[in-house]
Amino acid sequence: MAAPLLTLQDIHLAIGNTPLLEGAELFVEAGERLCIVGRNGSGKSTLLRIAVGALEADSGRRFVQPGATMQYLPQEPDLSGYATTLAYVESNLAHGDDASRAYYLLGQLGLTGRESTAELSGGQARRAALARVLAPAPDILLLDEPTNHLDLPAILWLEQELAAMSGALVIISHDRRFLQNLSRATLWLDRGRTARLDRGFAEYEAWRDRLLAEEELERHKQDRKIAAEEHWVRYGVTARRKRNVRRMAELATLRRTRREARQQLGQVKITVAEATGAGTRVIEAKKISKSYGDRSVVRDFSTRILRGDRIGLVGANGSGKTTLINLLTGRLKPDAGELVLGTNIAAATLDQSRALLDSETTLANVLTGGSGDIVEVGGQRKHVIGYMRDFLFLPEQAKTPVRVLSGGERARLLLARALATPSNLLVLDEPTNDLDLETLDLLEETIGDYPGTVLLVSHDRDFLDRTVTATIFADGDGRFSEYAGGYSDMMAQRGEGVAAKAPKAESKPAPKERKPSDKPRTKLTFADKHALETLPARIEALEDAIAGLQKELSDGNLYARDPAKFRALSEKLSAAEQERTAAEDRWLQLEMQREELEGQ
Repeated sequence: MAAPLLTLQDIHLAIGNTPLLEGAELFVEAGERLCIVGRNGSGKSTLLRIAVGALEADSGRRFVQPGATMQYLPQEPDLSGYATTLAYVESNLAHGDDASRAYYLLGQLGLTGRESTAELSGGQARRAALARVLAPAPDILLLDEPTNHLDLPAILWLEQELAAMSGALVIISHDRRFLQNLSRATLWLDRGRTARLDRGFAEYEAWRDRLLAEEELERHKQDRKIAAEEHWVRYGVTARRKRNVRRMAELATLRRTRREARQQLGQVKITVAEATGAGTRVIEAKKISKSYGDRSVVRDFSTRILRGDRIGLVGANGSGKTTLINLLTGRLKPDAGELVLGTNIAAATLDQSRALLDSETTLANVLTGGSGDIVEVGGQRKHVIGYMRDFLFLPEQAKTPVRVLSGGERARLLLARALATPSNLLVLDEPTNDLDLETLDLLEETIGDYPGTVLLVSHDRDFLDRTVTATIFADGDGRFSEYAGGYSDMMAQRGEGVAAKAPKAESKPAPKERKPSDKPRTKLTFADKHALETLPARIEALEDAIAGLQKELSDGNLYARDPAKFRALSEKLSAAEQERTAAEDRWLQLEMQREELEGQ
């Protein structure tokens, strides 16, 4: 077996007097596909920084094979010192690297290369940073939350690009579907130590739960042994002094071990403050439209949202999702159409923008609004310290200013504030950003149990599948379509992928060399693979629908009895037959393409 390209062995690191890593290990072999998982604050990002050499451990061994190249994407990339995104990406290319990769990657990520780095949004900065680390085609690529601030088309493209790379890949991400599709091994970082599973993320959670159950059983055995030793100390017959001293020392050791054991971090406890009095109909929109100048952002959109509905909004950045949310909640007035809001609507909003938090305000004041030390949530009055504990904040953090909180802590704080607001309508804009997987599980349960209505904007496919009852998709040019079910249901009904908005042709820098995209394809795209897998079921469903329509039309008296129904059924039959033919042609084309590529 070849030696690992990267080795971290027995890594220890303390922050002040608090140990963070206690014997953590990381081995990355050539072609590795590894994801690192663990709670927020467990040290995942710190481990990556040690791996790349940006941070020195207190003790332990770090070794990188001579000549191995490494690239690292931090959570908050620094673009200062570069005038444009192209200059930023090109500065990372070494002699012999393909210069056209910078143009190609920026274009694929929706950038032109001419953007000023001083004026980039968080999402644009993340895209530029991704292009920078992908351009050199490194032997080891370390990515810390690569999907944060990316829209769904960009995530799907990135997934495809990473799957095709030949180098080793190490990923930290909260996006379950992303990890499931890319990982072949999992490293769990928990209470300073690491455990490795030589299987992908799809099998991680069952494996983790089994390890925790075994640990709990061992702790229970230890507690019983301590109780037995304490009984002997109190009531045992006095024996030789040496034996007594030994048993007392063993008891002291057991107690110390039990006391010093780093327990599994607690779970976030989520309770939602509910407002009462809302009617059954929450929102009804009839052909609403909104334009800004000559640009139509929402065009002729209609929907009916009832109490208890969970509606997901999906689409590329800039496609009008936020505008549609603002229209549906009454924050914006439509230019045309009719919008009717239900009675006694009380909305609570979780915005993805961290700018909503004053950087100098303390954590406690954010939750109480600066008035007293009581938070009322779920009909109960709670002391702010107790409510903080529900979201895994320590009591001593009450006076901590927002500016020193990590990204995950800010996400939990925003979530705590939103859920403490009495509401019967939750509006959640990218709620999964920076949340760890365990907190995501509880947020999913909260949404499922919430008695009111939820409007949810997210690019997290797994989260959408687990939470929403209907999905509104931004088709582009102001058009929105509504589908029953979650993301996977929408994809099956659409029969096609989610496309990104192409950057304007006139602003693209022209590459001097042939783009890598001109190379012959060696594999199907993610969207093509998905279509190949889902089209047979769609074709079968259409055949069933066609058979049902033909049965109804076989009634010889139908036209005389109800000519309107006869025409409607005939139109449905024609449309279904056309859709079936198109689906069959598409499947046949993809199947031939797959056979051709596999034969190369």
